[in-house]
Amino acid sequence: MSWEQRKRKLRVPLGFAVAALYLFFAPRPTPLTLAVGIPIALAGVLVRGWAAGHIQKNDRLATTGPYAHTRNPLYFGSFLIAAGFAIAAHWGLLLMVIAFFVAIYGPAMQSERVFVSGRFPEEYAEYERNVPAFMPRPLPWRSAAAESHEGFSLEIYNYHREWRAALAFVAAVTWLILRMKSVV
Repeated sequence: MSWEQRKRKLRVPLGFAVAALYLFFAPRPTPLTLAVGIPIALAGVLVRGWAAGHIQKNDRLATTGPYAHTRNPLYFGSFLIAAGFAIAAHWGLLLMVIAFFVAIYGPAMQSERVFVSGRFPEEYAEYERNVPAFMPRPLPWRSAAAESHEGFSLEIYNYHREWRAALAFVAAVTWLILRMKSVV
């Protein structure tokens, strides 16, 4: 197994480990850092939820909803969550988040690009030409195939259990507020 494959497999466990270390070691937030960071993290939770309600992995190429703005909205949402919580504790932690995403998620996006382009070669070539890999385009791209697909599905959202990210968000915000008030 190559180093890139190992990083891809370790992406989720490493993310949880970093989150646990963050909750334990992060500096005490201030009202200002919470006011800036929490909305950014919340935006990430919303982007991930929106994406989870659109993707049907391996069944069809997702090009609607957030997938019309970025090819990797789940990763972009995760980045916003991590960046928001980093800022909520101390802006300097944002540099660590950026480094983590470049090192771990960059190769994962490349690997997924190869997989998805192999599974949907014609559709993906056009999609890749029109939709950026990570940073969202302001206006959604519309493919001819997208018109035949339904929009957001709560059933698909629940299938992917993305509601867990919302619960984790509430728990982390609660922890940060308690930490700010020196309760924990």
